[in-house]
Amino acid sequence: MISAIVLGLGAGGAHAAGFQLLEQNASGIGNSYAGSAAIAENASTIFFNPAGMTRLPGVNVSAGAAAIRPSFKFSNKGSTGLGGTPGIGGDGGDAGSLGVAPNAYISWELNPDWYLGLGIGAPFGLKTEYDDNWVGRYHSKKFSIESININPSIAYKVNERLSIGAGVNWMQLDADYQRVAPFAVGPGPTYVGDLNAKVKMKGDAWGWNLGVLYQVTPATRLGLSYRSKVKIDADGDTTLTNRSVTNPLAVAGIPRPVNASANVELPDTAIFSIVHDLNSQWQLLADVSWTGWSSIKSLDIQNSGNVPGDRLDLRFRDTWRVALGANYKLNQQWTFKGGVAWDQSPVHDPKYRPTSLPDNDRYWVSVGARYNFNDRTTVDIGYAHLFVKSTSIDNDTAAAKGTVRGDYKSNANIIGLQVSHRF
Repeated sequence: MISAIVLGLGAGGAHAAGFQLLEQNASGIGNSYAGSAAIAENASTIFFNPAGMTRLPGVNVSAGAAAIRPSFKFSNKGSTGLGGTPGIGGDGGDAGSLGVAPNAYISWELNPDWYLGLGIGAPFGLKTEYDDNWVGRYHSKKFSIESININPSIAYKVNERLSIGAGVNWMQLDADYQRVAPFAVGPGPTYVGDLNAKVKMKGDAWGWNLGVLYQVTPATRLGLSYRSKVKIDADGDTTLTNRSVTNPLAVAGIPRPVNASANVELPDTAIFSIVHDLNSQWQLLADVSWTGWSSIKSLDIQNSGNVPGDRLDLRFRDTWRVALGANYKLNQQWTFKGGVAWDQSPVHDPKYRPTSLPDNDRYWVSVGARYNFNDRTTVDIGYAHLFVKSTSIDNDTAAAKGTVRGDYKSNANIIGLQVSHRF
């Protein structure tokens, strides 16, 4: 069987659970993104809650990047090859890869009531990549996904307490997936060796987002935001090359490349945040967020010609994330940050855990600092370490790929820098 698996499987897990990237700014890393929909400390509020622009007078720009380094180390515990034969190959090395998530934002106060904004970020991404001859190579060898999201926004200050905001989103995904595919010929058919299968795809679509910001008291602020689902219809090609078939006549008729297509409905998200100024120095933050990962039950690939398609049974579940944080203002220049979070994974059954997404529940612990050069320019730096729960896999959902059975030891490190300026 010749097949490929596309969009949404290889985000790596060094971010929000699944393949979503929370790192739409670096200023929130130090708080584990607690208070994200209510803090509105710079123009990056456009992504988390566009209503927060009403707290930013004048013209504000903010830009930064987060470097994300996950680690996924597999230990084989009885994996099998094709037809239940003993699995042959190594443990795959460290499948995690370094990724960078950039962002840029600008907000503009038209008048005291109306605000416009534009945000650019990468809400999904990163990569997993195994050694060439690892035991699970029929499931995946490499997956990378890159995204870009462009988010024009508008906000209205209803009164001194209440603000509302909205935006539209244009998102593009690029995916590159590689695995080893068994090749059979003749009646029976008879297995004669392996092919390398590579799929490259691209797609884009539109979505929208809404936000509300409410100042309950001078010291307490609430934020609520929602981002819609985005359905991506992607197309590209599947390329097949010989890997280990010794008879050149057997592979002479393989079409390469062929057209490929797939679609995926990326999940919607909702965030509820609280920010409370305890006193002139201490600020407390909290966050509860929900992600509708159950929109992705499976991924189905269609290839043209005589190249069979593929179906990956994922059975994702909706997930929750809870974060708590605090800021301490030492003086006019320095503010120090801290935060913790629990982040639930959409993958909950070892049977349906794909090797391209060896994801599990994780805990965030983070620290950071903000430095004010003056009342217009600030620099934020943040660091987070993600402790990922020990992860088992027993994926036998595709007979033509064998069974991957074992455990992953995983973690991730994130460091980011954000520069913000008000004109």
